[in-house]
Amino acid sequence: MHTVALVGKDGSIDWCCMPRFDAPSVFARILDAEKGGYFQIALRGEEVTTKQFYWPETNVLVTRFLSDDGVGEVRDFMPVAGRASETDRRQIIRMVRAVRGTVTFRVECAPAFDYARADHETICTERGVCFHSEEQALSLATEIDLERNGDGVAADVTLQEGESTTLLLRDIEPGEGCAPTLSPEAAEQAFRDTVQFWRDWLSQCTYTGRWREEVRRSALVLKLLTYEPTGAIVAAPTCSLPEDVGGVRNWDYRYTWIRDAAFTLYAFLRIGFTEEARAFIGFLTKLCRLDAAGKGPLQIMYSIDGQTELTEQTLDHLEGYRESTPVRIGNGAYDQLQLDIYGELIDAIYLHDKYGVPISYETWQSVRRFVNWVCDHWRETDQGVWEVRGGPQQFVYSKLMCWVAVDRALRLSRKRSLPAPEAEWQQCRDDIYETIMEEGWNSGRQAFTQQFGGDALDASNLIMPLVRFISPGDERLLKTLDATLQSPDQGGLVSNGLVYRYNLGETHDGLEGEEGTFNICTFWLVEALTRASRVQPERLEDARLIFEQMLGYSNHLGLYAEETGTHGEALGNFPQAFTHLALISAAYNLDRTLDGAG
Repeated sequence: MHTVALVGKDGSIDWCCMPRFDAPSVFARILDAEKGGYFQIALRGEEVTTKQFYWPETNVLVTRFLSDDGVGEVRDFMPVAGRASETDRRQIIRMVRAVRGTVTFRVECAPAFDYARADHETICTERGVCFHSEEQALSLATEIDLERNGDGVAADVTLQEGESTTLLLRDIEPGEGCAPTLSPEAAEQAFRDTVQFWRDWLSQCTYTGRWREEVRRSALVLKLLTYEPTGAIVAAPTCSLPEDVGGVRNWDYRYTWIRDAAFTLYAFLRIGFTEEARAFIGFLTKLCRLDAAGKGPLQIMYSIDGQTELTEQTLDHLEGYRESTPVRIGNGAYDQLQLDIYGELIDAIYLHDKYGVPISYETWQSVRRFVNWVCDHWRETDQGVWEVRGGPQQFVYSKLMCWVAVDRALRLSRKRSLPAPEAEWQQCRDDIYETIMEEGWNSGRQAFTQQFGGDALDASNLIMPLVRFISPGDERLLKTLDATLQSPDQGGLVSNGLVYRYNLGETHDGLEGEEGTFNICTFWLVEALTRASRVQPERLEDARLIFEQMLGYSNHLGLYAEETGTHGEALGNFPQAFTHLALISAAYNLDRTLDGAG
């Protein structure tokens, strides 16, 4: 819960930032095969089959190699905050084992500090190797006899059946000596402690319905994306994985979006994880007191420790994932005006008040300030939920979430008898409602559209019944569902059960290239259909079919990126909090409805 590592099926760590999510990368081969840096442990041999899975009910990853000589495996894990010291948290333990037969592993470690921009010195010692750059350093402690291999190290290690060895990679201070090696007993105890931590944590999950494994895996992913020191939740742990292979839609998601994190809080609360919700509310409460660098009292995103400036840069020396350039770090959208974030934030606070801990006076003061600001500014144009770079517009979703902001504040005020200008707020809420119904509804298309007075559809409008803006059986919502379910060449947004966020042929978002279907939008469609089934029962089977179909688009570990391409490939940053929280919500509501409780 400080950072993550992405491990390929070939046993290679191809992405890792140390010592925290938004630090410069030390391994980035996923963004440049030659320069990016990697740490690979794989079985030698011509005919090797690999399998990868999580140790049951944990975030401990097992990569298994099967060959004619035998079976070997690598267990990768990070000691977990709470049971480990501060320095222990910034390390990766890689346990290498011969399961059957006699097998030889090839070990290669070649870091590339500061997104492959910084040179480093490699120092071999009796107990491993240290890599020192000017600003960062790593220690790789092991009993394996590593040899210099360019700026990295490499070795072959042969293990008999039942034998094992451990490599410990740790973030250290520049100039600091190598960390001590782990004895087999200490490594085994660290493994058992980590397994127990994750099982204890997951035991809090209250969800017992259908698709339990998928829901629990999504919860484990969301926990991994939580930055433990502050309670912040990153949108994804990677940067510049493309939404369009070979295209320019490459962004840095290693930050906390108010929108994503508020939805994540909802997902945690739904299935019993109140501690994570409380930690995030604490993070939000601190942000509420900051002066934003954007155009309103709150920014759309912050760094994981609350910093407001996230200047965007391009790394022109990296070739990008499958030559998708530019590679970007930072995010230029941080100072955009996106009116919807106030609705998502105040809805999260409302839900935490309802299912967690009642709202504090300090938090209420912030809520009141935000709502007063929304009442004064909701009629303005903004860049919208999708952060378009084609200029501000009157987006329906933005107005919808302004309505949510005011509505939830009114509910909080009445429930907790909190001081508020209720008459003014109620008038504002009603004005927003009437405006959406008049200007957001297109009678020609028989649907709610992306913008006031526009023709294009937008999948974000599927959230209307989810936030209780409109009845699931309202004729306007049912007509919008019908329009959305049409294929893109017919003006709709659905292709074989997968949903585009909008139709690029009708929406000019200021960027070149194409993109895949948006996974969160597909799960939103499942929820909208589920709720509509109260008046049109046949839609329930459609919802279940689309949900089951969507489960088949995860990777082999049950993880999702932001989007799904035309060939079923993952697109965008990975793994994506947005997708996993939407899976939890869709499963929760679909399961209840199938049981007759929806």
